[in-house]
Amino acid sequence: MRLLLFIICCILTLQACTSGSQNKKLPILGEREAVETQVKGKTVVDTIYQTVAPFSYLNQDSVRVSNSDFDGRIYVADFFFTSCNTICPQMHRNMLKVYEKFKGNPQVKILSHSIDAKYDVPSRLKKYAGKLGIEGNQWEFVHGSSDSIYNVSAKNYLVAAYEDKTDPQGFVHQGWFILVDKNKHLRGAYDGTKADQVELMINDMQILLDEQGGDAK
Repeated sequence: MRLLLFIICCILTLQACTSGSQNKKLPILGEREAVETQVKGKTVVDTIYQTVAPFSYLNQDSVRVSNSDFDGRIYVADFFFTSCNTICPQMHRNMLKVYEKFKGNPQVKILSHSIDAKYDVPSRLKKYAGKLGIEGNQWEFVHGSSDSIYNVSAKNYLVAAYEDKTDPQGFVHQGWFILVDKNKHLRGAYDGTKADQVELMINDMQILLDEQGGDAK
């Protein structure tokens, strides 16, 4: 619940900005720490922001994917499972708009984490990606152990995703799309089930590319 409230606050903060403003600067989300250093006898306070911790998974081509594969790129992260029949289909129909918008841009990637470690092995993710019409590795669908995925969802991306045997489908997860910058900072959170939120994210992705270098194709 705390994660959900935090993300909702982030959404409201983002929407409070004028999306069409040329001067818009995206906030940095997540935890932060003030660190004091001495420079020429003076105390200087720097803010250290939360970053995405190192990770390693297998993608839909059974190729090892790690955080280093996202160096120098912005990317969008989300959590899903292939047999989901509630929010996942809508989320990935919306994510397809993001994929098509930035297709071929080497500075933009998408990272979809399966939360079903038992069934969503790489071969199954490959079929899923094929049904969506995804080619290449710009959009990575990744498989990892349950513990690693659930841990990274909460700690790295502040998104709730976990197994729940009381749920009809066995899993509970939030449908947020998390925008990450080239420094591995969280820069935006968007409801992946809502078309207007996804359009806002696409606009914010271009703002981030302009800020950090790199144009949409």
